[in-house]
Amino acid sequence: MNSAHALRRSLLLAAVGSLASAQAPTALSSEASRALPRVRLALAASHSLYHLPLTLAERLGFFRQAGVQLEWLPQESGAKALSMALSGQADVVAGAYEHLFALHLKGLNYQSFVQMSRTPQVSLGGSTRAGMAWRSGADIRGVRLGISALDSTTYWTACQWLSRQGLTAEDVEFVPVGSSQGVMEVLRSGSIDALCNPDPVMYWLEQKNDIRILGDARTLQGTRHLMGGLVPGASLFAHAAFLQLHPDRAQALSDGVVQALKWLHTAGLTDILRAVPAGHWMGDRAIYLGAFEKLRESYAVDGIVRSEDVAHSWRVHARLMGTYGPKPLVPESTFTNVFAQKSKSRRLT
Repeated sequence: MNSAHALRRSLLLAAVGSLASAQAPTALSSEASRALPRVRLALAASHSLYHLPLTLAERLGFFRQAGVQLEWLPQESGAKALSMALSGQADVVAGAYEHLFALHLKGLNYQSFVQMSRTPQVSLGGSTRAGMAWRSGADIRGVRLGISALDSTTYWTACQWLSRQGLTAEDVEFVPVGSSQGVMEVLRSGSIDALCNPDPVMYWLEQKNDIRILGDARTLQGTRHLMGGLVPGASLFAHAAFLQLHPDRAQALSDGVVQALKWLHTAGLTDILRAVPAGHWMGDRAIYLGAFEKLRESYAVDGIVRSEDVAHSWRVHARLMGTYGPKPLVPESTFTNVFAQKSKSRRLT
């Protein structure tokens, strides 16, 4: 009797367990995720192709496999994402490499520890609405130029393009508009005359004939032409103290990104669509994939920061600033390859 009762109870518990696991895998996964170390990550344009490696690492489970969980802190611009870190609200920033130069000039020891792209991945275009003509670079003089924010990669890329035209930042009116899909309506409404932003926004506007591309820092060739050489693009960076106190978390982030980069470079277009949420496509998956194909070569291969690219980027940036700062900046102090080298040597699959 007792044996039969015990058997029935055992079978009932097994059945309930099987039903629970079948009906609530998300809950179990969520419980497992809560046990992982958390990192607060601030970034702008979180749905853009600029941060595709992060999206893939999250969606494909690479961060979880590496042993870390992200708390996403999306912002409207890279400058605002950086301010989250400076105020202690974020541990790591995903953003443009140029921010590191400004931080070091202020005596703040932040370092890039894994690179996501080899170009700025932004472009500049002029509106094609009636009355706007773009016969030469000088036609941009006096226009309202939309950027994500001042001191962002969109701002500095626009400044470099202006410099190539023999102009300065004072020759246009910079209008901070953020980097969400809403900037398209800002352009169409006539509130701005030109725009510098990441893809897929810029590619979408280009394909819809709403803008004419004037300056391009998306492809390797376009970046060499505009910048005079290659420069590092998006990367993950944090204060050196965070990297020293939490090397396991930094390593897990690096592992996840490097694994995503490896996956990205061999993925087919169908693979991309399966991995990326439909909300990132801006309602047109063909345009999204076209933008991705244009950018594919610009993503980093192994997460390693190239010192020669950093040195060139600093030369360009310092020239635009008109100064090398109150004290010399050592470009090599703005990054460490310790984590990315280890991720690369692990031959992540």
